[in-house]
Amino acid sequence: MTAPLQLVPGGPAPAGRAQQARALHAIARISHGPVPLDFDRLAAEFPAVQSGLALAGEADLELRLACTGPEELRTIAAALHRAGAARVHIDLVLRALTPAPVTLRPVP
Repeated sequence: MTAPLQLVPGGPAPAGRAQQARALHAIARISHGPVPLDFDRLAAEFPAVQSGLALAGEADLELRLACTGPEELRTIAAALHRAGAARVHIDLVLRALTPAPVTLRPVP
């Protein structure tokens, strides 16, 4: 039996950012247009941007977002398109998975 799905609780706010309830977590995978997106500017402009990865593959950039709600998520998606993103794909994070601790057993 699996545990019920629940929203991932918000973590500590990065330095210099006000602490707000950020219960809606999402992953945004972005394919930029002719000009690469400026991750540092995006992170400074939107407190919801927690971290990012530059990728080689179908997407060019992956952003980890912690939003205050659906409205902030829509605002960020629209801003990404205005900033030059050719494609934005957003997945909601339902549950964070962490590996169980390994139990070492003595060798007989």
